[in-house]
Amino acid sequence: MTVTHKIVLDSFKQHPWVVGLSRYVELADADIDAIRSILEGQRQIRKRADIVVQGYEYRKLCFIEAGMAIRYKVLHNGKRQILGVLLPGDIIGFPASFYDRANFSVAALTDMSIQVCSFEAFMRACCQRPLLTMALLWLAVQETATYAEHIIDTGRRTPFERVAHFLLELHSRLKAGGNATSGTFELPISQEAIGDVLGLSAPHVNRVLRRLRMDGLVTIDGHTVTLNDLKVLQTMTQFESLTLAPSPVLKRCSCVNRR
Repeated sequence: MTVTHKIVLDSFKQHPWVVGLSRYVELADADIDAIRSILEGQRQIRKRADIVVQGYEYRKLCFIEAGMAIRYKVLHNGKRQILGVLLPGDIIGFPASFYDRANFSVAALTDMSIQVCSFEAFMRACCQRPLLTMALLWLAVQETATYAEHIIDTGRRTPFERVAHFLLELHSRLKAGGNATSGTFELPISQEAIGDVLGLSAPHVNRVLRRLRMDGLVTIDGHTVTLNDLKVLQTMTQFESLTLAPSPVLKRCSCVNRR
């Protein structure tokens, strides 16, 4: 490995997606380099730009380096349901690229920086480095758990609990990626969009946020949100910040890939 190659590889190790995977899997340099080598380069996405359009073929994977996006679906009546907020370290095109046509749309919530590769190239890399496939499965488990909580939100939690739980979820995910402090994070999302996540109207979201502020539980200054009492909020919403355990299988397989 040349000095230049090592510098490039070491830089890519700081990518939020690699950092996130490394919490659960001991990736070898060859695993990381396999992904880095198939990337088509960094792209800048403007705020509100469509990245994936529902109903159209999409065969790319985009690794979010900075910024946020929303994954959503628009119904025939024009109503929008936001399925989730995509953060640094998340992948755009997963699961859209697994279908003949994208089942959901993705749009930039803020200006974004992403790294892109073709779906075919990524699949080839997974065949050559099986640990990458297993690592993605491990992260898919985390996304499944997040969606399960969203179902509970709309089915059983009160509007107050939904909004508070949503704030706790984003804070926990951003903090895990090093993008939030112990109680403060940036939330560049409108009250209307929060409503589209939680199945609430924008005025209802506004009333809940006002109550959270009046109770001293949350402080909002522009796009900056501070959770003043995490323990109380977690107790009120039954929020559990689950951390994936490192897989013993992945640990064993990591030694096979070190060649």
